[in-house]
Amino acid sequence: MTPPEDPVAGASASAANILAAVLSCPTVIAKRADFLRAAQARRQGTPGFLLQARRRNDDEAATGIRIGYTCSKKVGNAVARNRAKRRLREIARAVLPQDGRAGWDYVLVGRAQVTAERTFALMLTELSAALRQVHDDRPRPPPKERGPRK
Repeated sequence: MTPPEDPVAGASASAANILAAVLSCPTVIAKRADFLRAAQARRQGTPGFLLQARRRNDDEAATGIRIGYTCSKKVGNAVARNRAKRRLREIARAVLPQDGRAGWDYVLVGRAQVTAERTFALMLTELSAALRQVHDDRPRPPPKERGPRK
């Protein structure tokens, strides 16, 4: 297989779009500390998955969008977890370049028996809606205090 050739001056618009899509691919989060920081920030649940998002500080080195994926053993065996993560990667690849914001970390958490089987188009719309909700900067009411457990 030969590598694609570099776009030359006057290249077609589709070649420029492909190059822009490759450059806009988010970086994958690999460190546990980054996952833990995202878990402490904003969350938005959807029927198909949970979105955790946080704005990175100015002193952090990474630029652009960063994304992480996680599925616990509640999702199923290794085959089921990998299938769920593949689907999460694909919806992130389709939606984040348009709706994600640079300087943010996102973590998609798979849900048991839902993420791997939910309609793909529905998951795309859920991620777009969850991103809009997370980026909504209106003041939020403080969380309700919970009483002692019975």
